[in-house]
Amino acid sequence: MATSTVEDYLKCIYLEERGAGPGGLVSTGQIATVLAVAPGTATAMVKTLAESGLVAYEPYAGVRLTAAGQRLATRVVRRHRLVELFLVKVMGINWSEVHSDAEILEHAVSDRLLERMDEMLGRPSSDPHGDPIPSSEGELVEQVLWDALSCPLNVGVRLARVTDQRSEFLRLLEQHGLMPGRTLRVKARDQVAETVALRAESGRGLTLGFQAASRLWVEPVKG
Repeated sequence: MATSTVEDYLKCIYLEERGAGPGGLVSTGQIATVLAVAPGTATAMVKTLAESGLVAYEPYAGVRLTAAGQRLATRVVRRHRLVELFLVKVMGINWSEVHSDAEILEHAVSDRLLERMDEMLGRPSSDPHGDPIPSSEGELVEQVLWDALSCPLNVGVRLARVTDQRSEFLRLLEQHGLMPGRTLRVKARDQVAETVALRAESGRGLTLGFQAASRLWVEPVKG
């Protein structure tokens, strides 16, 4: 059984790899920043994971998951995202408050309990933030999405995913009617001020900086 620390590192590398693109390496500096540990601590742990066959480590370049590491990381991500959805749908906890609890419970939920949760939720494909949930076989279907910096202007699009888990940011979006499944329009982008003006289907407007807007992922409205 992997320890919670090992699971945290594998999940971190898994998520950072997806941002790095095919074949991309994740630096130990990235890992240290995400996990809030000293760079030396991250390097030492990466070396331990490499000795266990869970990652391939290239000194001064970075790290990538092996097939074994990928399997374990996918299981952790699946547990985390199913737990988040269970806390929202069954326990009634706001979507802005479930991330920290899921960070703890992802290490404690048994496979049997997770399977029951998955069944109760109707075999969902995404969590409350729109992040895809890997299947029990470890398969993950990623949608082709635009972020709010690149989608068409003044066209109705559906908010599909929010990749910023900060509770204050999620509460801000909710206050303006911007939640996964809702329709919105990107009204304007100001390249000088680096801002994006959004308007939800409810009619409420919100202006975000480029960095925050890049965490909103949208898709065409179907039908």
